[in-house]
Amino acid sequence: MTKLTYEERKELPKGDFVFPKTRRYPIEDAAHARDALARSSGTPEHATVVAAVKRKYPEVDVEK
Repeated sequence: MTKLTYEERKELPKGDFVFPKTRRYPIEDAAHARDALARSSGTPEHATVVAAVKRKYPEVDVEK
């Protein structure tokens, strides 16, 4: 997974974020989707992150 720079993150479309209004949890590729799952684990928004990742990347195992 490559680290997103500020400029790259700013250029991402809103559809590449779990929370588009606040632009939190970028999931523009499967590696970032797995990272979002790991970072949200144990937080109240984890269920929302899981649902977004399942929708966009059904091949990613979200049950870990």
